[in-house]
Amino acid sequence: MSAVFERAALRPAGRATSPRPVAAAARTAAYVLLAAYTLLVFAPFAWSVITSFKTLPDSVTLGLLPHPASTYGYQKAFTQLNPPLPVLLLNSTLIATTVTVTNVLLGALAGYAFARLRFPGREAIFLAVLGTLMIPDQLRLVPVYQILAGAGLITPGPANYAGVVSILAIRALSIFIMRQYFLTVPYELEEAARLDGAGTFGTFWRIMLPAARPALAAVAILSFQDAWNNFFWPLVILQAPAHWTLPLGLAQFRFLYSTDWPPLMAVTVIATVPVVALYLFFQRHFVSGLVSAAVKG
Repeated sequence: MSAVFERAALRPAGRATSPRPVAAAARTAAYVLLAAYTLLVFAPFAWSVITSFKTLPDSVTLGLLPHPASTYGYQKAFTQLNPPLPVLLLNSTLIATTVTVTNVLLGALAGYAFARLRFPGREAIFLAVLGTLMIPDQLRLVPVYQILAGAGLITPGPANYAGVVSILAIRALSIFIMRQYFLTVPYELEEAARLDGAGTFGTFWRIMLPAARPALAAVAILSFQDAWNNFFWPLVILQAPAHWTLPLGLAQFRFLYSTDWPPLMAVTVIATVPVVALYLFFQRHFVSGLVSAAVKG
């Protein structure tokens, strides 16, 4: 009898279903979905690049490749725009760079205050700041326009730039990202700095700000992209064509009954290059900053 039990114990048990094939199938399906989504997102940009090298008659066809390939769109983009394309690029760069710097600095200061400092009404004020995300620009157009007009910032002069920058100088999203990231920084770093005699601002500037590089990169990219692509406020505030930004210049190729697609797509491709370059440069920090802001409550 004991020999029977010994043989039964040595007999290999029935193989259980391994989770590895299921996990591999799920991973493959996820990769396929991500690849399909990537192609779906990339398709409009690819269409823009292809159309920018087409002739005007060829641009209204459904051909995937230019036939024949032409630089008509880029030639017209550099010669027919008024103000010229370099002026539009310079105006957009000036506004977007200034807005990016102000969002990074002011967002970091406000985010640090909401994350680390204790003051009356902190949570209520933070919720009020987040509530501004639900207010569309069109709803606050009249009061903002009256304030800027009263301050002399809506005139056909260089003050136009200050008007646009003052509206976009700080966003609730920038404060939110910085606040969420500062919550993930260990308190021991602040305690060590204070033991060394650093004050509140010294701790922020020397310890917390360098530790928040991923969040700063995320805020910089999002702020630059928002200011670079913003159409509504420049349209309202920038009175003189010489101060127009690139999105306003794009509208010159759209007419009442037709659209000049090749130069429109050429300017669109040119306008996309700075944003893509900035994202590729800060890509690693950008992803890290958004993930940290998303997982910390």
